[in-house]
Amino acid sequence: MEILLVEDNLGDVEMTKRALRTASTPCRVEVASNGRQALDCLHKAGRYEGAVTPQLILLDINMPLMDGKAFLDHVKVSNDFKAIPVVMFTSSESARDVRDCYERHANGYVVKPFDGQAYAAAVRGVIDFWGSLSTLPQ
Repeated sequence: MEILLVEDNLGDVEMTKRALRTASTPCRVEVASNGRQALDCLHKAGRYEGAVTPQLILLDINMPLMDGKAFLDHVKVSNDFKAIPVVMFTSSESARDVRDCYERHANGYVVKPFDGQAYAAAVRGVIDFWGSLSTLPQ
């Protein structure tokens, strides 16, 4: 599975990559540290020139330059990208954030656990669902 991880916290990037190494579905991960970089990745621009179009996007909300909500606004109106599932993977438990993301057509909303083992289990749960139970667009 091709995954685009949009996350500015290097610790969370490393924990997510570590969890993906033990997921039941083999994954390849491209990382962008904000929404602008993630758009570059989708458009294969700049340093992402050779990037593969992701089958799943794991997206944080609070990031510099372009946050997760603004990224959703761009992606979910694009005919080229709106079919890619976007799962919010964020520390925000705000009911307003949850509603805002679903109104922007996020495909899921997962609050990051603070415990390392629970964090890894949450990542693997997302991958198990999208990689095994559901059928992704090609």
